[in-house]
Amino acid sequence: MVEWIVSNIASIIILLIVAVIVGAVVFKMIRDKRKGKSSCSCGCGGCPMSDSCHGKK
Repeated sequence: MVEWIVSNIASIIILLIVAVIVGAVVFKMIRDKRKGKSSCSCGCGGCPMSDSCHGKK
């Protein structure tokens, strides 16, 4: 087991880095969604689909 880890350490480190980046992106998307921000971060004022996304209040 240890031998396998040592022989694949570079792949394991890259996998961990990619996993952290993906986790951070997902966390930010969830946090922004809870705050009511749009996914593109530019607001819904100019979006032609804003009515279908948020509806009229």
